[in-house]
Amino acid sequence: MNSVQAPVPVMDEHEFERHAAEAWKRVLDLFENVDPDEADIDSAGDVIRIDCKGGRRIVLNTQRPARQLWLAGGTTAFHFSYEASTQRWLDDKGRGELFATLASLVRDAVGVSLPVS
Repeated sequence: MNSVQAPVPVMDEHEFERHAAEAWKRVLDLFENVDPDEADIDSAGDVIRIDCKGGRRIVLNTQRPARQLWLAGGTTAFHFSYEASTQRWLDDKGRGELFATLASLVRDAVGVSLPVS
């Protein structure tokens, strides 16, 4: 009988929670000066939902077992893992960093530039 086990996440639960909480705070702070008529942000539990003018929705949520943050916008989904050496959340498929990707999705949806650096 062959059994395949999922890789064990490198980061422990406490460390993941700390980095995820920091990411949540930063995302919420990015929308501090955004007109809610353009992009309305709502945070509940492990989910941040951004409802954009025109009906587009962007969702960020935690995936605790995988120790990842998942971001979905339009028809695209991203899975971000925390890279301790660079202190950044990076997409598993090499498509970028969490905050730059979020900023791009928001810019494409409503033309608003988020202050990421």
